[in-house]
Amino acid sequence: MAVKKSELYSSLWASCDSLRGGMDSSQYKDYILTLLFVKYVSDKYKGVDYGDIEVPEGGSFDDMLALIGAKNIGEEMDKIIAKLAEANNLRGVIDNAHFNDEDKLGKGKEMVDKLSELLAIFRDQMPNFSSHRADGDDIIGDAYEYLMKNFATESGKSKGQFYTPAEVSRILAKVVGIEHATGNDVTLYDCAAGSGSLLIRAAEAAPVEVAIYGQEKDVTTAGLARMNLVLHNHTTAEIKGGYSTFSNPMFKNLNDDSVLRQFDFAVVNPPFSDKNWTHGLVEYGRFDGYGDMPPQKNGDFAWLMHIIKSLKRNGKAAVILPHGVLFRGNSEATIRKSLIDRGFIKGIIGLPANLFYGTGIPACIIVIDKENADERDGIFIIDASRDFVKDGNKNRLRERDVYKISTVFNSQLQLDKYSRFVTLEEIKEKNAYNLNIPRYIDSSVAEDLQSIYGHLNGGIPAVDVDSLSRYWTAFPNLRGKLFEPMGDGYYKLLVTKDEVRDTIYGDAEFSAYAGTVEHAFETFKATVDDKLRTISDDTKPKEFIKELAEVILTNFEAVTLVDKYDAYEVLLSYWNEVMSDDVYLIVQDGYKVIRDIEVFYSEKKKKDGTSEKKETGWDGKLIPKTLIVEMFYDKEKKAIDAADLIVANLQTELDEFVENVTEDDDEDGVEKEVKKRKREISEKNKVLKELQSALDAKCRDKYPNITDEQCMELLLNCKWYRTIVNGIFGLYTAVSHSIADRVAELNERYEQKLPQLESEVEVLESKVKSHLERMGFVW
Repeated sequence: MAVKKSELYSSLWASCDSLRGGMDSSQYKDYILTLLFVKYVSDKYKGVDYGDIEVPEGGSFDDMLALIGAKNIGEEMDKIIAKLAEANNLRGVIDNAHFNDEDKLGKGKEMVDKLSELLAIFRDQMPNFSSHRADGDDIIGDAYEYLMKNFATESGKSKGQFYTPAEVSRILAKVVGIEHATGNDVTLYDCAAGSGSLLIRAAEAAPVEVAIYGQEKDVTTAGLARMNLVLHNHTTAEIKGGYSTFSNPMFKNLNDDSVLRQFDFAVVNPPFSDKNWTHGLVEYGRFDGYGDMPPQKNGDFAWLMHIIKSLKRNGKAAVILPHGVLFRGNSEATIRKSLIDRGFIKGIIGLPANLFYGTGIPACIIVIDKENADERDGIFIIDASRDFVKDGNKNRLRERDVYKISTVFNSQLQLDKYSRFVTLEEIKEKNAYNLNIPRYIDSSVAEDLQSIYGHLNGGIPAVDVDSLSRYWTAFPNLRGKLFEPMGDGYYKLLVTKDEVRDTIYGDAEFSAYAGTVEHAFETFKATVDDKLRTISDDTKPKEFIKELAEVILTNFEAVTLVDKYDAYEVLLSYWNEVMSDDVYLIVQDGYKVIRDIEVFYSEKKKKDGTSEKKETGWDGKLIPKTLIVEMFYDKEKKAIDAADLIVANLQTELDEFVENVTEDDDEDGVEKEVKKRKREISEKNKVLKELQSALDAKCRDKYPNITDEQCMELLLNCKWYRTIVNGIFGLYTAVSHSIADRVAELNERYEQKLPQLESEVEVLESKVKSHLERMGFVW
């Protein structure tokens, strides 16, 4: 049976409810993720000869289900996991959560009930993952990522370090250069692997299979990473846990274990300002040739130097570090100078503050590239610190931000107040090797300065009118309709403030611009329409959305007043919220899923301990019944709306009648009238419910009988295209409001001269003084 990703995610998150209370999310995540892993590998590999994972006799999820209600359920679940771990060399990886732990799961019946409920949720609400074909096995891999993000959010600052936000992971994967990898022996490394998300994103970006290696000091987190990689179909990845990268780096040269192993690519988010990096330190030549050692109480450069030492001579890395590495002095300044002189730093990307779960400080991405380092003559710098959206108590990069950062960096596009290529001469001679981003890019928003002359003498400053130049370029005649030069660099508004919006919206060129936006969308629609009509089980949704996104970016390139990145965001946001679910369903079950409905139930426990399900509602699995009503039952909907209006009016009349009753009115007469009116409302309500019930039945009967042509009309035009175009025109509406609001603001600011204001103040003061004198206050 097809399953929506969003439904799978919500079911997984709901399963956490059965464990909340006895432990916090940093602990119960291990139980949920372990069960998810066991179910996945059991569904996919049980009974499969020579599979990537061996599911031994007595070591499957089915064996766990047989334990529901058993007194020794926790002990036996641990044994099942141990068998699975033993068969696949996963000891210390998947067996870190102990299901027989009475301190965390309760004693006796409490443990039995809790674990039985948890297993039942996985049995009843999870699909059979063996039948999922969409985009490889990314449905389950992405579900695992979803859980880890939520666990990190719940855990807060102290325990969320194991997870790097997916948006940041994708940027590192895109800027490290792995998309250009060739050959069959490409290696990828992360020396602070966490939950493995950076390695997974980078591997996804590679056009070839890559060998994955990672080290993570925390044993439990290393287990998360190993499971995460298996669930993303990277079963051969090597993740080593339990040891510090500085005291015992686990990857050494195969022929000489005194030398660190070197890799083609590295993506790393190490602990910020690590104060313990020197504990048990063994150097392995990592810090030779830089003129100094990293400071003992701050390991930022220590991690960077380890990564550089772990790269092949043409190796590349993308590393997340705090901004301090760009400008701090003393030994760090010496090391930074050496890195710049050796040409290792290809680029720096400044990120917004408060992105990460372990800290709120702003971070940057340092892009290292050893290839042709001796010929590098500058560093490409991006300041993306202002591009984010608030998401709860954290900031989050949007899809448009991820795309803009990666494309600008890879294409080396120089954008005003955002990015530029800075020569080594400027860095060395003018800034003494200081790489603090504001020295090179001024991304600050220009202050809205006010003109004293304008306030004194009237007139809107020319600099403010000229600041709207992008609008005057798009609508050449509009400026002359709104403003007239006054001389000396000031303008006069030609229309009243109440006429500003009408003048703008009535301009022929302004009105015609809506057609430009519409044409861009219609071109997008014509280009992608065939793709959307021919989704099959061979379609890979993640590649599919990339194709759609490139089309919308191309089509909105020339629409100057609508930022193409905003148009991209409209499409990608809708994809993430709704459309990806739809496409996954179609990939799994074909377009016939459009005719499917889903029924919702509530479960009620009976006195005998059993439970019964009661239907609480239904809707279309892919097409909401509101669209069925719109296409087929407009007449019935209008009748319901009319009946609803009658009921509402009758209720209003009753409320007004009751409100106007006085003590002089006949009490019995009033009571009779109220009862009469309530009876009438009840009768009309009954009619309304009958109409609604009849329409609901018609809709439910209609789904299996929708024609193929009607299916496509409902899906493409009524659902997908309509939502996307509404989002696009929302951007255009925002643009039109922006110019109207700014012109109105400028007019209001300089509408009255200072002498006028002084005169008004004088009149008001005189009135106040007169009132006070009449009240007997004289001074």
